[in-house]
Amino acid sequence: MKLTLPVAFCSLAAAFEVSSHGPSQVSHRDTSSFIHPGLLQTASDFSRITSKVSSNTEPWITGWYKLTNSSNINLDYTPSPKTIVYRGADGTHTENYPSLYRDIAAAYAMAIYWKVTGNSSYADVVVNILDEWSSTLTEISGTTDMYLAAGIYGYEFANVAEIMRTYSAWPSANLTRFANMMVDVFYPLNHDFLQNHHGAAVDHYWANWDLCNIASVLSIGVLTDNQTMFDEGLTYFKSGEGNGQIENAIWKLYEVDGESLGQGQEAGRDQGHSMLDFSLLGPIALTAYNQGTDLFEYLDNRILAGAEYVAKYNLGNDVPYTTYNNSDDVNQTVISNSSRGDIRPIWELLYNHYGVLKGLNVTYTKEYRDLVVEDGDGAEGGGGDYGTTSGGYDQLGWGTLLYTLE
Repeated sequence: MKLTLPVAFCSLAAAFEVSSHGPSQVSHRDTSSFIHPGLLQTASDFSRITSKVSSNTEPWITGWYKLTNSSNINLDYTPSPKTIVYRGADGTHTENYPSLYRDIAAAYAMAIYWKVTGNSSYADVVVNILDEWSSTLTEISGTTDMYLAAGIYGYEFANVAEIMRTYSAWPSANLTRFANMMVDVFYPLNHDFLQNHHGAAVDHYWANWDLCNIASVLSIGVLTDNQTMFDEGLTYFKSGEGNGQIENAIWKLYEVDGESLGQGQEAGRDQGHSMLDFSLLGPIALTAYNQGTDLFEYLDNRILAGAEYVAKYNLGNDVPYTTYNNSDDVNQTVISNSSRGDIRPIWELLYNHYGVLKGLNVTYTKEYRDLVVEDGDGAEGGGGDYGTTSGGYDQLGWGTLLYTLE
């Protein structure tokens, strides 16, 4: 699929280069002062995590055992790169996108393992996964589901590379090639979806479609030091027209017993997708936060209001609901109980930022965090722990290890 991009983005791949200082100093023609690593984890995060694991401190050590016991930690791991990734049954091609999300999950887990232990054998496995994909992948295609693949796996893959850019044994040329792949293969679909929504009405697609593409644009922007791209993601989050814009994603506010609750755009659809929205809103906000922009507090902590709403309902409580309508004549008069109680490893990030770091009221977010942690034998898991199909890989996970704060 060929897309026409604004002139400002046509030369991104050609402009990307790595300075003589090595892979941790990536520069770009359209450059700004980005923090590296600076997506879901920063250098200070890894320092905290390593310290807690080394001292066998709970709950980090339980989170660490959850990671190290995962099948994703495997020195014999062999990636399965594809020239074209297909998602969606288009009647012609066989869907092969599971190869991508499984390779990403393994790479992310082993990247964390390397950062905590310093064992370069695992780093070598990770960069081999990155190199195999960057030397093979040329396109993401299929049905319109290709936009989901470009969004979810785009932000996840960028996170792996952002961690590994600090690995001195990863050749600069290989980092450049990986960055070029992200700009040439993932970003065009992200950008086109947010601008055009595949020719559909702007409110046709559910919030998660916009949100995953926002996450990818932000993440690729940081990875490639592209301020224009990063700003594109921030701007859409605040003022875009689609359902991923924050006032559309969490579109109805209520005050219940002194607490703010925010009804999500997918509340009348099902609770699995309602949860998926927050598996993306958390990383979007944390990525921006690590680069100096606080989307967590934006519009009076609107993400928290939405998290409290979806958590409260999925814990079995009643919540207010307003009929949702769109231009496709979708009319949802009641909140959906489909997939109610869905378990996803997304709550440690939200709980620790809002409840621990900022000391805000996180009654239901904390209770849902506790439920997911208990379900995971004391810690949030990661890719593959919550199902073998794509839903089990829609979030990177390992939140107890990665996001727990004092």
